[in-house]
Order: sequence, then C-alpha cells, then structure tokens
Amino acid sequence: MTITQLHYVLAVAEYQNFTKAAQKVFVTQPTLSMQIQKLEEELEVQIFDRTKKPIELTEVGKKIVTQARNIVNESDRIQDIVHQQKGFIGGEFKLGIIPTIMPTLLPMFLTNFIKKYPKVKLKIEELNTEAIIERLQDGHLDAAIAATPLEQENIKEKPLYYEPFVAYTPPGHRLSKKDKIKPEELEVDDILLLEDGHCFKEGILNICKSHQNTEKSSFHLESGSFETLIKLSNEGLGMTLLPYLHTLDLSEKENKNLRMFEEPSPAREVSLIYHKSELKMQIIEALQEIISGVVRGAVTFQNIKIISPLQKK
Repeated sequence: MTITQLHYVLAVAEYQNFTKAAQKVFVTQPTLSMQIQKLEEELEVQIFDRTKKPIELTEVGKKIVTQARNIVNESDRIQDIVHQQKGFIGGEFKLGIIPTIMPTLLPMFLTNFIKKYPKVKLKIEELNTEAIIERLQDGHLDAAIAATPLEQENIKEKPLYYEPFVAYTPPGHRLSKKDKIKPEELEVDDILLLEDGHCFKEGILNICKSHQNTEKSSFHLESGSFETLIKLSNEGLGMTLLPYLHTLDLSEKENKNLRMFEEPSPAREVSLIYHKSELKMQIIEALQEIISGVVRGAVTFQNIKIISPLQKK
C-alpha cells in the first residue's frame, strides 16, 4: 500500500469516474486503474463497485476512503513541518469565502497578501457556508472565511473581526427619522432579505423581535445581492440590513439612509476557519495577520454585541 495509491482512490471516490480521476492526478487511466486494482488485491476487498454508473464505493470502500483521507492528510503534514522549519510560506492554497463577505473583504486584503507572500498560489472560491463545511471536511479546501460560530467538531475557528449590522432606511420609512435604532424596533415583515442559503439572513432574523408571518405583507421578496436590496429599498419597498464593510462603498446619497444601532450594536463574528488537522498553518496564520491588519482600521466600533445566528446555511 502506498500514499500514491491512496491519492488515486480518493480521486476516483470524488469523481466517480476513472478517466476524470486520472486527469485530476495527472496519470493515464490504465495506470490509475492498475494501481487501484493492485491495492484491492493486496487488501482482498473491492473498494469500488464498477458495475454501477457512475462508479460507487462499496460499504468497505467507504470506510477505506475515510481512513485514506486521514492518512493522506497526515502525510501532507510532513511537508508542512519541513516548510515551517525552513520558514517557507508558499505553494497552492485553496480558500473559500461566503458571498456576503467576499465582495467587500477580498479587495481589502488580496493585493497586500500577494505582495507579501508571492510564493503562495491562492485559489479562491465563493461558496455558501454549507458547501464550505463539506469541502473543509473532505479536504477540498485548506481554509475559509465565514460567519461564526459554526459549532462543527472537526473545524477550528480564528476570529478575524466583528462586523456591525447597519440599517438602510429610505426616506419616508418609519425608522428614517431616528438617529439610531434599537433591535426591538425591527419588524421582519418590513425587511428585504437575502435569499435562503445566506447565513446573513439568519443573523437578521435572529435580531428581529419576532418572526412574523410574511404572508401578512402585500408582497415578500428575497434577493441574492445587497445591491438589489438597496435598489428596492430606494423604491420604497422596505428597509434592509447591511454588513458594515458593505456600506463603505455606498454613494454619498445612499449614506444618508444609513442608521446605526444603539450600543451595544448587534454584529456578526467573521472568522478564518480550517480543519482540525491544521495543515498549512503557516499560510493560515499569514492570512489572519494580513486580514486582521487591514480590517482593524475599518471596523472601529466598541462594545459590539455578538449575534450568534444559525450558521448552517
């Protein structure tokens, strides 16, 4: 049994196809098939059911894949140890970021990170929290940036910053005359929300005083972007809530519609999350340093109340 054979097994388990798996690990399909067959003969079990389309793991194959993933992770740790000993920060690093954070945070730190750590090849993907958790556990992401706490047994969290919620209230709205608002003044039927799948929506629902039946309203709308919510709000269709960093790019006219919450302000915790195996920690720590540094000056609120919404979306 070799580490290479285990890499091949994991590739076939992921793609459920020998040809696609071979392309992923940069070998010919016959070479990959032969090595997996040798492993099966050595173990005297069938890892894959080749009669199924697409190929499926056998029951014992599922257990082997779980253990293979652990073994491959531990073998990768050896290279990590060498890199850390040499002070080397480089190589490929796969980072996931949730949609409500990526557009505002990424431009703030990416250029600085690339300049300081040019040997790191970042592969960044926008994913919702559920997909991030799955890919971290499967080893398809090295780390991610998401709203926390997640309360996942195999995932560790490094808080980066606490981002306040800000109300966007158009002229004529019942809260537009207030200098600051209270969480208990919010009405969920009056708020334009992000669509299901966004953890930011759960944070908003969590700070509203009650979850009222939206069917009482004349209409109910959920959108996938803050830009759409702002435009609809400007049309007098309701208010919305925004993460603070998103408000930094608003126009002067739109800024006049922003209302802060009375302190302590409700906020979300944003963290760098990664698997408990702690692979590539030197890059994770470098990311934390860069991001914390650039955000620290932007979010300068005190006495921020941390909201802990359901973050499983």
